[in-house]
Amino acid sequence: MKVHDLKPAPGSTKAKRRVGRGIAGKGGKTAGRGTKGQKARGNVPVGFEGGQLPLTQRVPKLKGFKNPFRVEYTVVNLDALESFDGDDVTPETLRAKGLVHKHGLVKVLGRGELNRVVRVRAHAFSKSAERAITAAGGSVDVIPPPFGNGRPAAKGNALTNR
Repeated sequence: MKVHDLKPAPGSTKAKRRVGRGIAGKGGKTAGRGTKGQKARGNVPVGFEGGQLPLTQRVPKLKGFKNPFRVEYTVVNLDALESFDGDDVTPETLRAKGLVHKHGLVKVLGRGELNRVVRVRAHAFSKSAERAITAAGGSVDVIPPPFGNGRPAAKGNALTNR
């Protein structure tokens, strides 16, 4: 037996239906394309969105883009909390001491060591910071973000022109 002798099993393949060959039989008249409409006519380009500006033209061409939903945090490390006087640490007390910027959400990161008990309230914690605070006997309290659990409101130049 040679390659040119190979054939599929009988009944396993069917001939392609030839449509649009007159009114009789299957595939006559509209040839399975329904009646009128865009799909019944010529070719529709790949990525065509009905006249809406296509996605490939809407996204920026070069150098990435600025995510309008990015959440930025002002950060505080554990070594700053170690030198912080007081047991209750909140974004307001950190702002009063000048350790974080006056706007934005506060995130505690794990650089440095913490050897005393503190109760920390912030919008986010790194895992290492959370472990270090609880290991020192303190407590961690996450403040919910002001925009809820979804994503923040979009910001950026594209929105200011509306």
